[in-house]
This record gives sequence, C-alpha cells and structure tokens, in this order.
Amino acid sequence: MTVKTAISLENSLFQKVNDLAQELKISRSHLFTLAVQQFIESYENQRLLEKINAVYADGPDPEEVALLQRMRAHHRQLVEGQW
Repeated sequence: MTVKTAISLENSLFQKVNDLAQELKISRSHLFTLAVQQFIESYENQRLLEKINAVYADGPDPEEVALLQRMRAHHRQLVEGQW
C-alpha cells in the first residue's frame, strides 16, 4: 500500500531532484523513497552505534579489575619458565 503526500521544496532543490531522477531514469517519487529509506537506515545505525558506545563507555568495575589481575597473575605462573 502506498500513501500520497505533499512536500514543499526550494526551487533549486526541486530542480536538482528532477535532474537526478532523470539521470537515474527513475521517478521523483522513487528517488524520494530511496532518499528517505537511506536517511532512516543511517539514522537507525547512528542510534545503534550510540547505544553500543554507551554500553562500552564505562570502564570495568572494581570486581572485574580484580578478576583480570588474578587472571594475569595465574597466566604468568602458567607460562613462567617456558620462554
């Protein structure tokens, strides 16, 4: 199902849209659809990246730091004298 909508554009932008649609041999509607789809995908990717960065922004808590130190010490003991 499709929905018709009306938008207002500056004349210069409208001309660029017309020119690009003709160059790509697609309708203006299809060009707008492609552009909006790409914008939404880019926006969603940016939001996902921000969420991922927020999760990893905080450093390890004290318990994790202590665990890492114990693991390193244990590993040192395991490989001591092997090299």
